[in-house]
Amino acid sequence: MKDIRPILLAEDSPPDAEMAIDALREANLANPIVHVEDGVEVLDYLHRRGRFADRTPGEPAVLLLDIKMPRMDGLETLKMLRAEEQFRRLPVVILTSSREESDMAQSWDLGVNAYVVKPVDIQQFFESVKTLGRFWAVINEAPLD
Repeated sequence: MKDIRPILLAEDSPPDAEMAIDALREANLANPIVHVEDGVEVLDYLHRRGRFADRTPGEPAVLLLDIKMPRMDGLETLKMLRAEEQFRRLPVVILTSSREESDMAQSWDLGVNAYVVKPVDIQQFFESVKTLGRFWAVINEAPLD
């Protein structure tokens, strides 16, 4: 049986993070959810440093990444991840309220796997995140090295 990898959620808005976590839990995923608040914490988690130094080795099943975050935004985080060989295949889904074409274009240029604009409607947001969780954590499989 393969290990159940966590879902890494990078979201600085407490209400949006809480809704995303609730939606992922409602999708009945076995994956644990790790919530971080900015790109610096994403890198700390992936590199197992700071408060994540003692975490179990391995990459998350997927990184759900907001764009507009303090300290280091999602696009800068994605750029840094894709520059490192070990994280080039990590599935990354931008989950953002940004409808700016430049954000979307830059995300695709940096190698994002999906770009999802957060619906304003709470029920739609819930359903979108549940679907994302099911696909990226259960159905999708990363290529073997």
